Amino acid sequence: MAHASAPAAQPADTPTAGPALRALLRDMFDAAVAAAQPERCLPPHLPAPPRGRLVVIGAGKASAAMAQAVERHWPGPLSGLVVTRYGYGAPCERIEVVEAAHPVPDAAGQAAAQRLLQTVQGLSADDLVLCLISGGGSALLPLPAPGLSLADLQGLNQALLASGASISEMNCVRRHLSAVQGGRLAAACAPARVLNLLLSDVPGDDPADIASGPTVPDASTCADALALLRRYRVPVPPAAWALLESGAGETLKPGDPRLPPIETRFIATPQASLEAAAAVARRAGWPVHILGDAIEGESREVARTLAGLTRQVALRGQPFTPPCVLLSGGETTVSLRGQGQGGRNVEFLLALAVALQGLPGVHALAADTDGVDGQAEIAGAFLAPDTLARAWALGLHPRQRLDDNDGHGFFGALGDALVTGPTRTNVNDFRAIVLTEPAPERSTFPCP
Repeated sequence: MAHASAPAAQPADTPTAGPALRALLRDMFDAAVAAAQPERCLPPHLPAPPRGRLVVIGAGKASAAMAQAVERHWPGPLSGLVVTRYGYGAPCERIEVVEAAHPVPDAAGQAAAQRLLQTVQGLSADDLVLCLISGGGSALLPLPAPGLSLADLQGLNQALLASGASISEMNCVRRHLSAVQGGRLAAACAPARVLNLLLSDVPGDDPADIASGPTVPDASTCADALALLRRYRVPVPPAAWALLESGAGETLKPGDPRLPPIETRFIATPQASLEAAAAVARRAGWPVHILGDAIEGESREVARTLAGLTRQVALRGQPFTPPCVLLSGGETTVSLRGQGQGGRNVEFLLALAVALQGLPGVHALAADTDGVDGQAEIAGAFLAPDTLARAWALGLHPRQRLDDNDGHGFFGALGDALVTGPTRTNVNDFRAIVLTEPAPERSTFPCP
């Protein structure tokens, strides 16, 4: 249900401005999530029935909701298996839904990956495998390559998450240490045809990066994975290092004869969700500018950049004139150095607050569209011009909390956390900055 939105002309310091602007921010986030709901975006992409069987497989945070949409709209018989994150299941009658751990994999995910390989055995060229792939599948399909253990993958996953590597870089390593990703699940489907329905959560919408590409070929190499591990100084089990150095972990490349016929369709993307959010703001009378759907980098560095842009808009009217809304998406990273839980969206928002120092007329939201920011069951948080002042009044030290990677603790203490529960979809980060009016000509603002 949509919330009431503030008109663009409403001054920032009126008594009702804060709640109305928070409602507008929430409306935009809800629209972004709704645009990526499988029930809405999947049915138009369903294929014609094959001459043989339809077998459904899938992995990711949206895979159960995708399977449910397939069941509701498929006219004939089908069977299959999908794996999703704990708490993200959806009731299905003919497609089995298995839940496993994310972001650190567990034995349930390993067993599910093995079962997916078994599910596609013995198919014919008349059969069609419908692959429902969404973000989160990398951790949900932890089937180690020969010579590796689940513990090896768990340790590597945790180290990669803390390293500051981008999602594309992490998935390059994962693909080369997997027995199912990097096109290997597609090869197991042969000679049946494969149709991938992808819900993208990665900057650039590269199919090989979504769930580490279990059903698409991969152009990256073991040498690329080794270079990334060296660059980020990630501790690597000796067996994994040997697998990469020997080339035995090589993925299936485009044109590999072991691959069956593969077709890939995107059913939802970060850009489409940003456009849905923009439509909500425009209907409420706000000019909107989409800054990009594939913004990457350290969360706090992205925050400093967008803070600089926000100041230029507020103080100089360049390159946009307030009132306006600035939207962006992508996937930032957090290099964990403190004792906090991390969470790239709350880290971004806390760094933005520190950089803006209470700039009048600026409200913001940053959240993950899957409802989970990092390892906390919290989607993200809200920011207002008085955020730092309220924090200091409670004895919170914003810079110390940022240094400790404790954005969740900071915004939770203020009552500004955004909790949605499982959204059963995932098109990555959503960021919205609302500027209500030009700011006063001052270089500093009264928040310590």
